[in-house]
Amino acid sequence: MNEIKEYTEKVFEDIKHIDEIGNEYWYGRELMSVLGYSKWENFNKVIEKAIVACQNSSINYKEHFPDVRKTLEMPNNAMKKIIDYKLSRYACYLIAQNGDSRKEVIALAQTYFAIQTRKQELSEKEYNELSEDEKRLYRRNQARKGNFNLNKTAVNSGVKDLARFHNAGYKGLYNGETADDIFKRKKLRYREDILDNMGSEELADNIFRIAQTDAKLKRDNVDNEYTANSVHYEVGKEVRNSIKRLGGTMPEDLLTPEKSLKELEKDRRNKLTNNKL
Repeated sequence: MNEIKEYTEKVFEDIKHIDEIGNEYWYGRELMSVLGYSKWENFNKVIEKAIVACQNSSINYKEHFPDVRKTLEMPNNAMKKIIDYKLSRYACYLIAQNGDSRKEVIALAQTYFAIQTRKQELSEKEYNELSEDEKRLYRRNQARKGNFNLNKTAVNSGVKDLARFHNAGYKGLYNGETADDIFKRKKLRYREDILDNMGSEELADNIFRIAQTDAKLKRDNVDNEYTANSVHYEVGKEVRNSIKRLGGTMPEDLLTPEKSLKELEKDRRNKLTNNKL
């Protein structure tokens, strides 16, 4: 049991890659090591089972399990070509489902990759059937992906100080509050993330701000930091005004959840571990 305590979702985050358009992916050989497999031959059998499960769900497995060729440098300057996979989150979930159930880390992998099962995006009906905590996790992933794209767009628009750029957006949306002001108002602990401590509605407000800022920076061909910051502030303010016109609750007045998303994930892992005992 001492070994399992060393595993957290960070082991999966540490090997996560993001492509040029913000899509997450994991390499099969890196995932193999994290999941406790020492031989590729054995792990490849698990991948093959996962591919079959994907096909049985009438989903194009090639979109989730594209194979890639890698070249390894061997002794005496020899080169060896090996096969690897560029796995989507859904592919990783299927692999975890088909992995060795005796491995405790497999249960953690199932939890980590469970937010998306049949497809990358949830339908409205599926989303409405989620619990509030599941909605938070889903929205948080959307915000993470949106911020990744926004950061790239901002840099291309001349932004050098990303912290100031993001604060401009928060100030517009939160009536002058910076990220640090939000952090203090929520009474968070050192190094806690404000987005991990938002409910699904507050996250949705921020996702809209992020997406609209990204689109406007591109549409207006912004090419300097001052204008980029102004755009982010104005978009945040416009989102705030829209909430007000619709009679909604201002984001700073929405309740902060009792537990952060990281705490919820920890509770879920502990529950899975206890169920194994």
